[in-house]
Amino acid sequence: MSAEARPGNPGEMTIRRAGSAIARAPDGIASGPFWAEWLLEGRLDGEMTAMRATLDPGIRTHWHSHPLGQLLYVLQGVGLVQRAGGPAAEVRAGDCVWFAPDERHWHGAAADSVFTYLSIQPVWNGTAVHWMEPV
Repeated sequence: MSAEARPGNPGEMTIRRAGSAIARAPDGIASGPFWAEWLLEGRLDGEMTAMRATLDPGIRTHWHSHPLGQLLYVLQGVGLVQRAGGPAAEVRAGDCVWFAPDERHWHGAAADSVFTYLSIQPVWNGTAVHWMEPV
């Protein structure tokens, strides 16, 4: 039996090799294109989704929320995060941000820095994110 299972087989260990799932993020979720690498693609309630995203300077996600919350861990660069009604805050490599369930927010790269982060969020009612309008 191979130690490397096919992604998507529930209940099995899965190894996804670095770089094997990198693609441009879909249109309509940020102010410009960015790279995303899917690490986990949960589909059932309670399963986790995770991705590593890299945004060029000045690129911001649209407003969005996550039904069960989101953990954002900054891997590289300088970014900005903001929850609805609050001020934007600068984050740097090593910082960790928690967005509460259904908390409307956005995150993006500072004007002069690439921004790479790890995003982890569980699925609820068939989705891990609800996309909204541009910032």
